[in-house]
Amino acid sequence: MEQIAITSRIAIRVETIWNAYNSVEDIMQWNHASDDWHCTSSINDLRIGGKFINRMEVKDGSFGFDFEGIYTELIPFKKIAYTMTDGRKAEVNFEAHESYTNILVRFEPELENPIEMQREGWQAILSNFKKYVESVYTV
Repeated sequence: MEQIAITSRIAIRVETIWNAYNSVEDIMQWNHASDDWHCTSSINDLRIGGKFINRMEVKDGSFGFDFEGIYTELIPFKKIAYTMTDGRKAEVNFEAHESYTNILVRFEPELENPIEMQREGWQAILSNFKKYVESVYTV
């Protein structure tokens, strides 16, 4: 299956990026595609075979869903791979540089929504992550 790729360059060291990407307190601050959504809960068992569940809801309470998966590969500060509950695979690569980190996310698309819509949604979440960490963790 063809994968969708999204990227972001963040002006923060990889150790900080990694921790903010995986801390449930941080996840609940950045894990939404637009301002009318929010992440109401997060569970993250960051180990191979461990599970994550992020609850995403419209702020008006009209709709919500759990985004969840099982970790299949972990290389600290470099790579996270997981399989979503519907069997699709995704991976997040962290490329460390002296003064910034590149994040590359690749994921298999689902069949219900157009590819471009999925790319835009995942990119919006990654952009929220960048905005969040640069506002909270920049010295």
